[in-house]
Amino acid sequence: MSRFKAALFDLDGVVFDTEPQYTEFWGAQFREFHPEHPGLEHEIKGQTLVQIFDRHFSGDLAYSQEIITKRLNEFEQTMRFDYVEGFEAFVGELRSRGVKTAVVTSSNLAKMQSVYERRSEFRQLFDAILTSEDFERSKPDPDCYLKAAARLGASIDECIVFEDSFNGLKSGRTAGMKVVGLATTNSAESIAPYSDVVISNYIDFDPWQVI
Repeated sequence: MSRFKAALFDLDGVVFDTEPQYTEFWGAQFREFHPEHPGLEHEIKGQTLVQIFDRHFSGDLAYSQEIITKRLNEFEQTMRFDYVEGFEAFVGELRSRGVKTAVVTSSNLAKMQSVYERRSEFRQLFDAILTSEDFERSKPDPDCYLKAAARLGASIDECIVFEDSFNGLKSGRTAGMKVVGLATTNSAESIAPYSDVVISNYIDFDPWQVI
């Protein structure tokens, strides 16, 4: 992919190995408020908090939104933000080759503030950081990745998307971009149909060789 000029990264499960922590958090919320639907925490991957509330905590459960928001804010203030193995070196190599980088996440600004406080170097790794506040429609809609490409001044065929969730992978595909699937949240076999290539981490990964 000789015209590869922009790398667009989801956050959780792609930059940070945080998905197991979120799975545990949301699993506890759904077991409390939706015991009739086991495993719902796996179905919400890639959705914004607003989407989760609208779809699963509205109507008779609207009262729970304030409770869950408070719990989530407290949880994110203490959670670990460990990079997926090899990520820092990988993104450094991209930038040294003139590739622009962006985070494209369903997380909100409040969550990102926790990231900035815990990882002072984080913003220096990216040319742009787009959060849920920047999008009208969330993944799997391609809106977020199309806006990220425009923000970086890159055309669709110059972008490569890094994703782990089914919604995110579909978003990148629908945007018409090349997609690298991270098998950090779901199995390599399950995400392969939605990915151009699947990796478990960034060690020794060279997108110019395989995309």
